[in-house]
Amino acid sequence: MKEEQSPSPLAGEGRGEGESTRQIGRPFLAWALACGLAGMFFCSTAATAAGPSAAGVAAFLADCAAKAAAAEQANTIAVPGRDGWLFFSGDLRHLGVGKFWGDEAVRVSKATKPAYADPLPAILDFKAQMDKAGIELLLLPVPPKPVIYADMICDQVQSGKDGPPRLDARHQEFYELLRHNGVKVLDLTGEFIAHRGDKQGPPFCKQDTHWSGWGCALAANRLATEIKDRPWLAGVPRLKLAGEVKPTSIDGDLRQALAAAKPPAETLWLRFVGPAGQDEPPPLESDRRSPVILLGDSHTLVFHSGGDMLAQGAGLADQLALELGFAVDLIGVRGSGATPARVNLLRLARADAQYLGRKKLVIWCFAAREFTESAGWQKVPVVK
Repeated sequence: MKEEQSPSPLAGEGRGEGESTRQIGRPFLAWALACGLAGMFFCSTAATAAGPSAAGVAAFLADCAAKAAAAEQANTIAVPGRDGWLFFSGDLRHLGVGKFWGDEAVRVSKATKPAYADPLPAILDFKAQMDKAGIELLLLPVPPKPVIYADMICDQVQSGKDGPPRLDARHQEFYELLRHNGVKVLDLTGEFIAHRGDKQGPPFCKQDTHWSGWGCALAANRLATEIKDRPWLAGVPRLKLAGEVKPTSIDGDLRQALAAAKPPAETLWLRFVGPAGQDEPPPLESDRRSPVILLGDSHTLVFHSGGDMLAQGAGLADQLALELGFAVDLIGVRGSGATPARVNLLRLARADAQYLGRKKLVIWCFAAREFTESAGWQKVPVVK
């Protein structure tokens, strides 16, 4: 059933060929209006609860560290929280270690070599390379799930009517440092906290490490909003795309990791995107000639690539295509988005001398935990 006929609480619409890039993201707008959320499009961190005390932040981070250590001792990645929420031990460890750049990086990072522990030099180097190639870089770190649902993992955290307070002071500090050095960072933390209670579902899966289909849609809308005024968008041919919203049962990786009796699998509302006018449209394929590269870890693949990525045709790349009206060039890896994803970009650039010349924007998307939990942050010579 096409989404305009769908009995679900979600809705959406495609973009016709030749239509304007976007004013207010029409696919997102239709989906949100169906749930009475027209006033919640562009929520900021100001929409969350009042800022926490230093003692409150310290207590939360200490609890994360303790739960991560207990999970490691028990040889599991799944940490149960309240109300059926499951959390990834890697997220908890990352939050518990504190500052993760500069002199502290070697102490807290899981990098294979000390020289690769600090994420800052590699990110700034990649930014300089993109500048040299005339390509805009937009960093999209996926917020840690325990920060969005702090009250579901830590008993000391109280959630107000707008959700829990932000407890990721180190991330905010690091993102400001990146911005000070010219790196554009899209921080979705405040927005995800504000959208925790949406009828479309939570921004994260309850039983998986990844964001949900609604989280992908929120991210795609924000990305499209960020780049809507770029002059080069006017010259990109548009596709006629449509979305179909369906309930989809998933067997999340955290649920699979539970040693005890497993709860029933969760069901998500996913918006599947494909060519308009077809009863069973095939998933939209990545376009190597697209001016937009979506680069990163499995958050760029979940709900898009099928198989262990849970669904096909409903991930971030698909939602972004529906927002923009054209397919993106997806370079996603199931492993780390820190270094391996850029290595894949290097290979494409070396195989085709004209490849980078066709690009206008790189969206670098990866889980924020990779700042400490990846094998390291190497400088990769993508641009000669």
